[in-house]
Order: sequence, then structure tokens, then C-alpha cells
Amino acid sequence: MSEYIQPGSQTGSDEKILDKVDVGTCRRAFIQALGLGTVGAAILGASSSDEALAQGAPADITDTDIVQFALNFEYLGAEYYLRAVNGSGLKAGDIDGVGGVGTVNGGKQVPFTDSFIRKFAFELAADEEAHVRTLRAALPDASRIGRPQLDLDFAFTFAARSAGLVGPNDRFDVYASDDTFLLGAFLLEDVCVTALIGGAPFIKDKGVLATASGFLGTEGYQAGAIRTLLYTRGLINQANAISNARDALDGNTDLDQGISGDQSATPGFTQNDANLVPADRNSLAFGRTFGQVLNIAYLNTTQSPGGFFPQGLRGRLR
Repeated sequence: MSEYIQPGSQTGSDEKILDKVDVGTCRRAFIQALGLGTVGAAILGASSSDEALAQGAPADITDTDIVQFALNFEYLGAEYYLRAVNGSGLKAGDIDGVGGVGTVNGGKQVPFTDSFIRKFAFELAADEEAHVRTLRAALPDASRIGRPQLDLDFAFTFAARSAGLVGPNDRFDVYASDDTFLLGAFLLEDVCVTALIGGAPFIKDKGVLATASGFLGTEGYQAGAIRTLLYTRGLINQANAISNARDALDGNTDLDQGISGDQSATPGFTQNDANLVPADRNSLAFGRTFGQVLNIAYLNTTQSPGGFFPQGLRGRLR
């Protein structure tokens, strides 16, 4: 088995492994690795049953369906961050429910060297843990899904290989350093933000919508902070490679934006300009369809269980 390659480690030459990323080719490499076909364009602001079906959602989608969908991803985020700071995940009382409790593959304490990033990681872990508890409390016992099976190990490796961060036989350990931890967080957080935007039009209860708006604000703050840290630490090419890889899973659309330059829709941007707030020409963040979110979660375009959720999400939107 090949060894984990840490960004910044020596790999037989004087170059750092993450300095070798070719952003211009990583999206094509990801497409080739997955054998992608064409996926339907994004449907934003949808509300009718026909549009729900086009999103890959049932025509009679309910608020419970959406809360369950979100809870799957809060389980993922909480386990990622808690294991990074504590070496252990969610407590037993926060993971039981319908479908039983799935196992978690991977995850360990990060040897943080930057005290600020360590403190930020603790804040992220506390936020996601609270999100899990909030969503679980919003669901009646009969609908409260248990934690699904999660992969915090090879899923990141597969994504990193496809994005060109490591070689085809190398492994990528997101828990190896401050930098790898931030790159893993970037892969997840931007998806959470766009999933909340895409799902908001389907929410019927104003109370649920208000809670979702609060979640969106928190996830947006988190994603913005992560993008800023990556930019200031010089991990621009690496983050843009991940963005391109996510974009490949969105099909023939060009939704995702990296943290620099010409990937912004704002006129006049150059390759070296920061793009820490991904937005369109109207300065609005974009949303993803349920199907597009599943593609990234499963790391394929067939919406078949895999990637971060080896046995799939829990609930109807899976």
C-alpha cells in the first residue's frame, strides 16, 4: 500500500507535493477519472412538483425530507471537525435513530502547529455538533435518522487524486497538518452552503425556513473564513483544483468558484485577484440541486452510494 503524502513533505525532489498541481488540467483529469457524462443544468429557485422531480427529489417533498437531508451533512461535518480536534467524534446520544448507527472510517486528531487554526477548528467542531443537536431536536422520534456510515479516509484520497493534489497511487491524509485539514474543510463547507441555498425554496414552514437561514449564515461565515485562510497561506492552486473537481461533478455547468481570479463572474478579475466571496454578477451566492449535492457527496454522477457516504444518505432524498 502506498504511503500518505503530506503537503509540504519531501517526495524525492525538492518540490512540495502540493506545488505540483496543474489547475488547468485537474478538471479534465477528474472527468476522465469518473467517466462523466452530461448532467442537467442547475435549477435554482424551484418550487413546483415538476421542478422538484427535475432536482432528483420526490414531487411531494416535505420539510422533514429537507431536515433529514441536511442532518446527513451535519453528521459528516461534525465527525470531520470533532475528530480533528479531539480524536473522537459525536457522543452516543447524538447519533442514534432510524436506520441505526453507521460506522465512521478514518478521522484522528490533527497535530496543529498554528494556534489560530487550532482554535478555529475547535469553533467549527462546536458549531457542527450544535447543528446536529438542533436538527435532531427538530425531528420527531419516528423521523430522526441515525448517523449514516461515513468515510473520512479514502473519500478524501479519491477526491485529491482526481483533483491532481496527489499521484494516482498516493493517499491524502486530511488530518496530517494544518494545510490538509483546511483543504478538507474547503471541500465540504462550500457544498453545505450551496445545498442550503438550493433547498430553501422547497421549505414550507416559516419556522423551519428561519432555522435554515441561520444555518446558512453560519456555514457561509465558516466557508468564507476557510477560503481566506487558504488564500493567505498560499494554497490557492490547491483550493482551485478542488473547486474544479467539484465543478466536474456538477456536469456541464460552471457553478463552482475557486479562491482566486478569473473563476469569479465579476468583470475585470485577473488570475491573481482574491475571490474569497463566490458570487454571481449580482453578488448572489449560487445554489446546487439535490442531485448535484449527491454527486459530490457520493463522488460520482450516478447518485449511487459511495464517496463520503458508502451506504448512502438516510431519508428520502438519497
